[in-house]
Amino acid sequence: MDFTLRLYRRLLESLIASNYHFQTFEDFLKSPKERAIVLRHDVDLLPRNSLAFAEIQKEYGLSGSYYFRAVEVSWDDKIIQRIAALGHEVGYHYECLTTCRGDFQKGLADFEQNLERLRKLVPVSTICMHGSPLSKFDSRDLWKSHSYRDFGIIGEPYFDIDFSKVLYLTDTGRRWDGDKVSVRDKVGSKNHPFKTTCDIIAAANAGQLPAQIMFTFHPQRWDDHSVPWVKELVLQNAKNVIKKYFFVKNT
Repeated sequence: MDFTLRLYRRLLESLIASNYHFQTFEDFLKSPKERAIVLRHDVDLLPRNSLAFAEIQKEYGLSGSYYFRAVEVSWDDKIIQRIAALGHEVGYHYECLTTCRGDFQKGLADFEQNLERLRKLVPVSTICMHGSPLSKFDSRDLWKSHSYRDFGIIGEPYFDIDFSKVLYLTDTGRRWDGDKVSVRDKVGSKNHPFKTTCDIIAAANAGQLPAQIMFTFHPQRWDDHSVPWVKELVLQNAKNVIKKYFFVKNT
């Protein structure tokens, strides 16, 4: 079965065996390695699943980047601090224009307030947009007239990575080839042939992956237990249909 923690471990092992450097997004921005992988995690909900990812990475001596939304289903003070204590980067998964219904001034105030709140728990130097696929507002539009650098932020993946050079692999839509069901989690990276996690593992084992890759995981999708695994499968497939036919075509 795909999207299990067992398979996630196999993926990490294949990447480790391929002699990549694992960098947080912050470290990649400051000093990118020639052969590097950034393990990014969008903590949309079920933060305990993200903690499980963080603990597995710690076992392997790896560090990743975890982005928390400022909503109850994502934000958990103890888990945020625990993940940082394990040596991982923590950032803010902002969605301010969605929550403030397109009001830029309220959105900026909301961004600053949530960023300060997160910084009371852990250091924060990077941010990442939450796609909010069912909303008509794209929170990245905040930065058309303002700069996140004014808030002490050094990077946002959708603006600060050259995806013509860095392969972008995301499990958005609970699939690795989800372009047709993804509303905003898209970049200018080259197309890739990977449909399943096993496809990526096979490419790693064959030495066919490029030198620099950013992975985006949504850890709520990954589970070894049958009930939550099936629940996520059914709900995400339904959501993909809605996004594909009612939202993706209109963006």
